[in-house]
Amino acid sequence: MGPIQTGRAPFVHDATDECEPRAGPSGSNLKKRRFAEHFVSYPSSQMIPARLAIAATLGIASSSMGQVVPPQPAVGEPLLDLTPNQRDLFFQGKAAYTFPIPVADGLGPIFNKTNCRSCHSQPDGGVGNIAVNHFGFVDKGEFVTLPGGTILQLVAIGNCQETMPLEANFETDRITPGMMGYGLVEAIPDAAIAALEDPTDADGDGISGRVHWVEDLAAPPGSPLRAGRFGWKSIVATVEHFSGDAALMEMGLTNQILPEETAPNGDLALLDACDDVPDPEDAPDTEGFTFIDRVTHFQRYMVAPPQSPRGGMRGEVVFNDIGCNGCHTASFTTANDPSLEAALRNRRVKPYSDFLLHDMGLLGDGLPQGEAGGNEFRTTPLMGVARRLTMIHDGRFGSGSLENKLREAILAHGPFGEGAASAAAFSSLAADDDAALFRFLASLGRMDFDHNDDDVVDLSDWEVFLGCSQIDLVITPDMPCGISDIDQDGDVDADDLASFLLAFDGDDGDCDGNGVSDLAEIFAGAADADGDGIPDECPPPCIGDLDGNRRVDGGDLGAMFVAWGPCEGCDADLNQDGAVGGADIGLLIVGWGPCE
Repeated sequence: MGPIQTGRAPFVHDATDECEPRAGPSGSNLKKRRFAEHFVSYPSSQMIPARLAIAATLGIASSSMGQVVPPQPAVGEPLLDLTPNQRDLFFQGKAAYTFPIPVADGLGPIFNKTNCRSCHSQPDGGVGNIAVNHFGFVDKGEFVTLPGGTILQLVAIGNCQETMPLEANFETDRITPGMMGYGLVEAIPDAAIAALEDPTDADGDGISGRVHWVEDLAAPPGSPLRAGRFGWKSIVATVEHFSGDAALMEMGLTNQILPEETAPNGDLALLDACDDVPDPEDAPDTEGFTFIDRVTHFQRYMVAPPQSPRGGMRGEVVFNDIGCNGCHTASFTTANDPSLEAALRNRRVKPYSDFLLHDMGLLGDGLPQGEAGGNEFRTTPLMGVARRLTMIHDGRFGSGSLENKLREAILAHGPFGEGAASAAAFSSLAADDDAALFRFLASLGRMDFDHNDDDVVDLSDWEVFLGCSQIDLVITPDMPCGISDIDQDGDVDADDLASFLLAFDGDDGDCDGNGVSDLAEIFAGAADADGDGIPDECPPPCIGDLDGNRRVDGGDLGAMFVAWGPCEGCDADLNQDGAVGGADIGLLIVGWGPCE
């Protein structure tokens, strides 16, 4: 495979920060009032006493609901609008991403991990908390790379184990960055990044970011330099180059990008004794794709982390007011280039980074890379920051709540360097602005409708969604119910329900067979006292009726035999012990015949 070629108006904060009640009848339903007081945190709210009046034909395909807003995919999912072939490449690449490379196929002889997933694990292709140790020699302030490079490999084949050189007097750690949304980031035009640089601080704001122009080893020889954007110091411009670099440096796999092995501590004789797989070791498979090609497909076609509410929160105004957006640029539009896949072309992406190098003062790690100095770092993208396990390049802030980790990371931007003014302004925030800022940062990585923030939209989120549909207030993005108002029109109504049903990761059946889903029936007013997502008026479930025909018969027995064996969470596991076996057949026979 050759080198890969490369809405809505923001929420405007009302200074009074008040919510305007919506017109509608009030009531005294205790459950609804408690929901408003506890979850929405507006004790004076009045609640609508009944569901919205929704037609009996309510369903996700109903034309009466207008345009359905597609929910954002969860972290680690493929981009929307991929072709079937591209989706297939994504999932094949994901499999390769998790597959341990055998020694016979080129692993080692020195390496840190055997597969990509070991480091990029939250989710596959995302961030991790694995630290890679870098070392070197500093002489009178000048960094000197020692034989074998700057990365200390922890594992070896045979007698090739690397050791920390005696002359090394410098060490620093780097935490695994995420790969989510990197195809979109790669598609940002170089010119759009270059337009943000101000290397001499001409505007006097204390920020003097500059592009790290790098060679793209995935491009033909003689190609122009590209604006770097990947890696802690923007040392790489394309996902393919990133994949090839990581495969060699972390797994010892020589490839089409970097075809020569790294010798342990620079000892070529030792390398010859430990490595007998011809270079480059990454050979094409039966379809003509190398391992590097496969994992590049996966990473290029992965969606950017979600953000909910997606249309903006007051905390972003605070973020901008204290100057964070001087480096953390909210959004770009990818190139409208016919050589790009349609799913990547002319798309808005919100990385919250300018990808420029900045002098970070005391946060600098002292390790130069390419044209990046020891005190310089690329602006870390904040998309998905709510899903990170640790903060800052070396993971020094990794305990406590998300807010605590972010607070420490922000304060660490001072007292010197280009982030110092923002860190000082943050320290002076009023309490309500401080809280709004962290609510906004917590939205960077949150799925639509995911109220409990567990990356799954299930019945617990449905309960909150249902409560949000009843409150007699204009819902704003800064209210907890703003997560459920996906179209941000001030209420949670049938339009939002249509989107919720698309996002729902659970069993939404049609228990009465009338063509309207159970959740839609409940939303329209059907009682569900036990909160199981099935209207109370429906007949109870029939144990063993696996095909839903209201009979337990030979068809269900056949389905059970098909599922025989370990079967975590499957319908045929009637006793829910993680396997389908004789006990489940016994339960099925007890219910044999027509369902009551």
